[in-house]
Amino acid sequence: MAHSVNPSPAIPQPQARLILTQLLSPAFPVGSYAYSQGLEVAMVQATGLATVHDAASLEAWVEGVILYGSGRIDAAFVAEARAPGADLPALAALALAYATSGERAAELRDQGAAFAVCARALGLDCPDLPYPVALGAATAALPLETAEVVALYLQALAAQLISAAVRFLPLAATQGQQVLARLAPSFVAPSFAPNPQGLTSAHLTADLAAMAHETLQPRIFRT
Repeated sequence: MAHSVNPSPAIPQPQARLILTQLLSPAFPVGSYAYSQGLEVAMVQATGLATVHDAASLEAWVEGVILYGSGRIDAAFVAEARAPGADLPALAALALAYATSGERAAELRDQGAAFAVCARALGLDCPDLPYPVALGAATAALPLETAEVVALYLQALAAQLISAAVRFLPLAATQGQQVLARLAPSFVAPSFAPNPQGLTSAHLTADLAAMAHETLQPRIFRT
């Protein structure tokens, strides 16, 4: 990552870490349970794009999202938004420009707005921004390594997708947790690009599934 620590002597690091885990907890009201980023399409056999049906295929899908797809893109925006003097409006516009579908853009806006409302209620400085930009802005003053913030963000994203699969597939919750544990090295991969201007998505199946989800009927998830 291009940025390492954002000092804030008023907050001890252990407390800052607790704040971060609270922000990324499934209990934090951003509505993450309602989104699958196209994974629903990949689990519906009738779509022609069904590729996720068990723990192994789920692991491959989520790993692709984290290393090559929306997770990699989000990671760069979290990092840039934590940088001193970050141009948050410009990052917000760029994050939405990278959205591969209308649903994905709506997800970024809606989750970001919900996150900002609650973050402000906790006393954090966070305007309404696309979700990864909002998280970066809200944690900018925390004395934590950006790599740690990004890793926990990506773990939360993976957990969100795995939870969607556990609710949709004949997949036990224990199997879902095993998938999440095996993916841990992906969350701390050193290859995340620090510059959002140079990002690309290489998880084309996920991008196509996200687009196809816009016309999927019936459906459970919002994306």
